Amino acid sequence: MTAPSRLRPGTTTGRIAALAALGQSVWFDNIRRGLLTSGEFERMVREDGLTGVTSNPSIFEKAIVGSTDYDEAFAAARASASVSGTPSDVNTVYEGLAIAENAELHKLLRFDQSGAIPEGTEPVTARVIGLSPTVWFSDVMIDVGTGDGVRPGDPVVNGDGLIGHVSAATGSTAKVTLISDHSSAVSVRVVPAGVQGIVKATVGEPNRLVLSFLNSDKNIHKGESVVTAGWHGEGIESRFPPNIPVGEVTRATIFEQEAQERSVVRPYADLRNLDTVQVLTGGASK
Repeated sequence: MTAPSRLRPGTTTGRIAALAALGQSVWFDNIRRGLLTSGEFERMVREDGLTGVTSNPSIFEKAIVGSTDYDEAFAAARASASVSGTPSDVNTVYEGLAIAENAELHKLLRFDQSGAIPEGTEPVTARVIGLSPTVWFSDVMIDVGTGDGVRPGDPVVNGDGLIGHVSAATGSTAKVTLISDHSSAVSVRVVPAGVQGIVKATVGEPNRLVLSFLNSDKNIHKGESVVTAGWHGEGIESRFPPNIPVGEVTRATIFEQEAQERSVVRPYADLRNLDTVQVLTGGASK
């Protein structure tokens, strides 16, 4: 096995693809939050062929001390720890931030390399900056807008899968209606069964979607994957490109399938805990 080549900070990324063609697995050893928020990490994966990212305590410490990227997260973590009664010392908070950052980068890297991002779309990375003031798990506000190429109808994903679509946008912010909102309806396909249907939210239960079948005589099974189908119709509010991961079938009894023509799906994305997301811009008109 070829040992990973590590790209040092400040090195041009234009040569990564050439190294990959020679059998080198190129890793970036400068993990920091700016990679996520600027979209640079996704660009390096998609355009340059970056295959991994790594760090160590001194690099991560430098990223925290040498920028303001982590100030808000650090303050929020200490405040939350104070309220909950958990340890709020610097070392504990630092460890929590480091683990969370690594997990987020890992998920985005895995998602970008999975082929789930449709061709013809350009991911724009955003941070969640606000929740619905009255209804939890209904919509969120993100810190990108029309000035970043975001338009109403654009699909929104995170490192796990589909979370919703842009329902309104200003120059610098956008409102994302989640798939857990009562108005959401997404056309989907069950893999590998091929059964098609529509998933809708269960009000007040963001981790439970109901899949209604459309004229199918095939049975589906617990554990099968659900992806977007790519078509739209009456009552389907947004045309999502095909094959974006949506969730996993968690209940599929014969009675529910034959008598009620439905089953239960758990979203891959944790809709109760959203931070970094991607808007898939530039796709077909909605």
